[in-house]
Amino acid sequence: MSIELTMAQERFADIVWAHEPIGSGELVRICAKELNWKKSTTYTVLAKICEKGLLQNINGLVTSRISKEDFYSSKSEKIVEDSYEGSLPAFVAAFIARKNLTVKEAEEIRRMIDAFKEE
Repeated sequence: MSIELTMAQERFADIVWAHEPIGSGELVRICAKELNWKKSTTYTVLAKICEKGLLQNINGLVTSRISKEDFYSSKSEKIVEDSYEGSLPAFVAAFIARKNLTVKEAEEIRRMIDAFKEE
């Protein structure tokens, strides 16, 4: 699964994930407040994202077809594939080289790796 979204579409999807299930009228109100969108913009973006298979609008009730976690996991996997030739260690090395990890963060990463090794 690899669904490409614009930044605006991603922000919109985040709103749906945070409030789902959500009526389309309520979604219009939230988008007007948070994104300064008109009703027509909200419905246009909703239709485009539904076409991509991420969301669905059934009788005015908007829900996701793909969870936020699955969407962002897929997006992360694509970055590793496209930018680091599929090498997770190369990605992690590049990421931590630019960011000073705290002792707590390093320990948390070690625990996560150890947990996956045990499975």
